[in-house]
Amino acid sequence: MDPTLGEMARVFGRIGVLSFGGPAGQIALMHRELVEDRDWLEEDRFLHALNFCMLLPGPEAMQLATYSGWLLRGVTGGLLAGLLFVLPGFVVIMALSAVYFHLGELPVVAGILFGLKAAVLAIVVEALLKVSKRALKTPLAWGLAVAAFVAIAFLKLPFPLIVLGAGLVGIAVSLGRGTGTDAVQHKPAEETRLTGPTLRTVLVWGAIWLAPLALLIALPGVPQAFATMAGFFSTAAVVTFGGAYAVLAYVGQQAVEVHGWLMPGDMLAGLGLAETTPGPLILVLVFVGFLGGAREAGLDPALGGLLGGTVALFFTFAPCFLWIFAGAPHIERLRSVKWLSAGLAAITAAVVGVIANLAVWFGLHVLFGTVREAVAGPLSLPVPELATLNPMALVIALAAGVALLRFRLNLFVVLGGATLAGVAAIYLG
Repeated sequence: MDPTLGEMARVFGRIGVLSFGGPAGQIALMHRELVEDRDWLEEDRFLHALNFCMLLPGPEAMQLATYSGWLLRGVTGGLLAGLLFVLPGFVVIMALSAVYFHLGELPVVAGILFGLKAAVLAIVVEALLKVSKRALKTPLAWGLAVAAFVAIAFLKLPFPLIVLGAGLVGIAVSLGRGTGTDAVQHKPAEETRLTGPTLRTVLVWGAIWLAPLALLIALPGVPQAFATMAGFFSTAAVVTFGGAYAVLAYVGQQAVEVHGWLMPGDMLAGLGLAETTPGPLILVLVFVGFLGGAREAGLDPALGGLLGGTVALFFTFAPCFLWIFAGAPHIERLRSVKWLSAGLAAITAAVVGVIANLAVWFGLHVLFGTVREAVAGPLSLPVPELATLNPMALVIALAAGVALLRFRLNLFVVLGGATLAGVAAIYLG
């Protein structure tokens, strides 16, 4: 018997509150709650849903929750599950963003943030190693990773262009090898039957996503910052293949260097705070929206931050519902298209290079007080001033790396130790 909406609300609310530890831990929690403990979903249906969500842009764990809810109670169930997965973390990250904005200069808060920033460097390196092992299995994958690193780190090419280019290369290679035509063949009647509902779903959820974007752009009196954020976070939602760590390089480049919403240290602090909250790590974009709204909207900072964070939440996650509700009926057909899988594999390989750039960017700004840009033709090279090296930041980052990679300690233990060390550094330094 399918669960009631009340039962789903209790279970998915519990999942949302307890969904710490990144996508692996979140997916394991959902598997235990939905497959093992309650037998709401069969093992193969859960795994098929997971495989589909791994193909999509955006946070795979949130989309898996949405898909699971859709399997149980249709669109209503999908909405309920997806929203309950992100709303607890949204409330927490909004509160932490307000503390950061208003109280970030207090010594104890500054010390906590200092320790978090240093630990984040180790966390990103760990993510880089994990993704590399999964994605870099062929010479083509290695070549795409190196090319992506050069493109974003030295040529400053935009992340969406890198994702598009890698996908096209993967598709071209697949078609050139003759492996792109093995898709399952469907009867015309089946295609006709599926096209109508799918088109309606795309139109409805496309309007839910894009109509507010158009209103923010067109309505007089709306602060320009919110319209810019809506477009920015919509773009980020479409190109977030490879998880939050991949898109953070794009967010950092745009939010810091182009829009001026953040300082380099802000992004590091935001990622550290997002690591301590339930829900998907991509909620760090809510932190970006809060600071951007507080600083640039021309409103009272509390109101501007609240609205900016809400804009970030909506335009980051609204597309996820479109992908799930439009794509779920076609899951088997999409999984069988070889050229599509090859394109997505190529994007994943390129994401490794993007995350490597993120690790370098974070490392330079965590460890050195001053980092300047040296331009040589089309290349832009970051050059740290060695005299501004922060020894304590280096010690905390190395200790966090050893704890995570060598001893495999729990993430919260590592973050707790890093914050204590950061507070000690502030008071004793």
